[in-house]
Amino acid sequence: MFTIHNLKQELNNFRDIAGFTGAGISTDSGIPDFRSKGGIWDRYTPVYFNEFLASEEKRLEYWREKIDMWPAINAAVPGKGHLFFHGLFTEGRLAGLITQNIDGLHEKSGLPGDVIVNLHGSNLEIVCLSCGRLAPSGPFFAGLDITGGAPRCPECGGLLKPNTISFGQNLSSSELKRAEAISGACDCMVVMGSTLVVHPAAGFPAAAKRAGAFLVIVTLSETPLDNMADAVFHMPISEFTEAFTEA
Repeated sequence: MFTIHNLKQELNNFRDIAGFTGAGISTDSGIPDFRSKGGIWDRYTPVYFNEFLASEEKRLEYWREKIDMWPAINAAVPGKGHLFFHGLFTEGRLAGLITQNIDGLHEKSGLPGDVIVNLHGSNLEIVCLSCGRLAPSGPFFAGLDITGGAPRCPECGGLLKPNTISFGQNLSSSELKRAEAISGACDCMVVMGSTLVVHPAAGFPAAAKRAGAFLVIVTLSETPLDNMADAVFHMPISEFTEAFTEA
């Protein structure tokens, strides 16, 4: 059984550490719990990708939800868990960061985009589904008006949406390949804030362990990989990172 002090000493032995993060890493960052009663997902019915493509009414419903969510996303700041991984990056020991989150907080922490694998995309970008044009979300939302209809690409007239994976939309094959490569090559993977039940994302920590990596899990609840992991800490991420810094 590892203590946090012993874990810190153990991690000094690894030079290619991968991160894997889920929603729990962002709860201290002002990101609301969208699944809770009265939350956004309780007020809006999820719009599936095929519905978004087929129906202007559904597109407007989708955009009303995104407009409601944006202030919290925009105001959120990185928490101590995000800064933990940024610290590994500044030490030159972060092999890559795989995240299930779409809040962009790893980018806000200072991690460069080529280090991050956004399995479910990012709310920090707007994408055109026709030409692939990308634009930053901040200026876009500041000038967004949907009274005349769902927004369209100024270049080609295609449909615009946040660059995130919607219900019923396939994950990016290139991001999946990047996650596979990181999982197979790292000598250690640190999981923070994920219950490891959503697949295929949850399969990457298991793949890293099978490839010989040292596996650390930090989350409040038990996960299906607890018995496989080398070190497990069921505690708040902020509490873990504070103890890790002081160890």
